[in-house]
Amino acid sequence: MATFDLIQTVTVGAGGAASIEFTSIPQTYTDLQVVASVRSSDGGGSLRIQPNGLTTNLSSRRLEGSGSSATSVTDASIVFVYAVTLSQYTASVFSNITIYIPNYAGSTFKSISVDGVMENNATESYQNLVSGLWSNTSAITSLTLAKSTGNFVHHSSASLYGIKNT
Repeated sequence: MATFDLIQTVTVGAGGAASIEFTSIPQTYTDLQVVASVRSSDGGGSLRIQPNGLTTNLSSRRLEGSGSSATSVTDASIVFVYAVTLSQYTASVFSNITIYIPNYAGSTFKSISVDGVMENNATESYQNLVSGLWSNTSAITSLTLAKSTGNFVHHSSASLYGIKNT
């Protein structure tokens, strides 16, 4: 059976923030999971995942669906999620994003799985499924969720959990 331990929660304060960062991640777990509830200060709904703050050796395949269409996008240099609720969407609605990283402390490349949903109450919604890879054998000791444009708004939050098999 697996146990989930809360390592850290970051809540964005007044004025917003361009990124949410988890630092000094303990190396005592087998896997990591981030659960985020975020909203954008502008019309940019993207979020970048940066292990150890880095933007190199990353690649991903993203499936996007809106209920009326679906697309597939390959990114050769980024793990990118288009699921941050846009500023023009219904007020006080935040997206939900889950990021899962198995074997984060191991000495092999790191896979990253993401499930993200944003909505504009009753008018439209989007889901992203992302399969990412960080082609680096270093252990993940920090993790950054960065907006591509604009900021995460006040009250956006993300919680990092360590997972152990018991």
